[in-house]
Amino acid sequence: MRQDPAPLTRHLRVRDDRGHTVLEFHGEIDLAVADEIAPLLDRATGDPGARVVLDLSGVEFFDCSGLRLLVRARQRVLDRGGEPHLVCTHALTLRVLRVTGLARLLPPRRTVDEVVGRSGPRSGPPSSRTPPSR
Repeated sequence: MRQDPAPLTRHLRVRDDRGHTVLEFHGEIDLAVADEIAPLLDRATGDPGARVVLDLSGVEFFDCSGLRLLVRARQRVLDRGGEPHLVCTHALTLRVLRVTGLARLLPPRRTVDEVVGRSGPRSGPPSSRTPPSR
């Protein structure tokens, strides 16, 4: 999805970076903000095969409403054959992600560059790429 880098709201900016749609969250993500952001997030995660980066590096506060947004975005991207990624370094938010198990489903990276700097298809261990022999 191609969008202007201008903020859609004061809490969300969508931009393109090396073939990835980067959703930059800012400020406090609570229930009121989540309701404001949800339709924009749906629009930004609706493209088939999209590589989406959910960047929480500008977030100061993140509650269960924010977690709901992440789960929703991740599922929408996966349902359309895309790749969801998460950027987060805030200690308290990382703790919430770990406690809820979301960090296992959406492993946090330290920077957007760490995500978009990798090119080509994802590769796993050899055993995950080749079927087992019988």
